[in-house]
Amino acid sequence: MSIKTNLKYALFGALCIILMASCQSAKRFSKNQISLINQAQRDIPMRVLKITNTKDSLLLRTKSVPVKVDSTNQVLITFIDRLYATVRDSMSLGVGIAAPQVGILKNIILVQRLDKENIPFEVYLNPEIIAYSQDKQPCLEGCLSIPKRRDTTFTRSQSISIAYDRLDHTRVKENVKGFTAVIFQHEIDHLNGILYLDHLKQEQNQSIQSNK
Repeated sequence: MSIKTNLKYALFGALCIILMASCQSAKRFSKNQISLINQAQRDIPMRVLKITNTKDSLLLRTKSVPVKVDSTNQVLITFIDRLYATVRDSMSLGVGIAAPQVGILKNIILVQRLDKENIPFEVYLNPEIIAYSQDKQPCLEGCLSIPKRRDTTFTRSQSISIAYDRLDHTRVKENVKGFTAVIFQHEIDHLNGILYLDHLKQEQNQSIQSNK
């Protein structure tokens, strides 16, 4: 093997190491995010971003990034606790919440499992929807980030298949249906900078097109 070939392999290997390190770094919380999370104790709710605030609205429209799964990371554990405190706060009382709604652009959501006994809240890290059913369901939706408004959407799938990480470092796949499936679709939309109002616009555009 020539020196030139060896050099190419060495450069390629170094590039791979740099890219892997960069990817892992991107998954960690930034200094600003850590500061925001640690501003208060674990049982204190965080401020929910609202679309009525221009700066908040821009952040809500920004796509989140994966989070590094690490059950020993106290920042992550504190954030999960504060996210739960936020969604259960008397000012919110939602059935789900996504990290971007409190200003943390990480792929983390909390969902109340209305389809399980005792309807527990569960955390989902790096969740994604890997399959949608063709049949849809109408659903009256609201959002903690959209004050004083509720609307019926017609684009939510009746059932979905999801994949997500757990704190124990396992990757899980699961099928969800009914209103719980709507909650997952709503919260995962947040991770992609999408609000349920966008589905209303899509429905309106489709209605206009079909009436032409």
